[in-house]
Amino acid sequence: MAVHLFQLKIQPMGKFLPRYFFNYKQEGGIISATYSGGEIIQGTLIGLVKEDSSLEFRYNHVNRKNEIRGGTCISTPKILPDGRTMLYEKWQWLDDEETEGTSIHIRGSYEVRL
Repeated sequence: MAVHLFQLKIQPMGKFLPRYFFNYKQEGGIISATYSGGEIIQGTLIGLVKEDSSLEFRYNHVNRKNEIRGGTCISTPKILPDGRTMLYEKWQWLDDEETEGTSIHIRGSYEVRL
């Protein structure tokens, strides 16, 4: 099982937001992660690797306002020229707001193999 640390990069600003980190792991066709930072105290996600190599996730977290929020996400992985992995994501909240958007996660320089 490989564990990978990703840093969140939001579009269209193009700025890295180093305070948000996602720690992904994969076991067969199941991907899971924990995440935190910024306004998020603690979050988890779980998903599946689809036949086209895209990733389908559900996520939930608790924010600093003590709200539980959750949503859905489709991620498309891409290998960058320097060998890092980028996840291009389309997401949507499943709460009252039902807002949607896109984000990019780029794998950092940390990798732990268990």
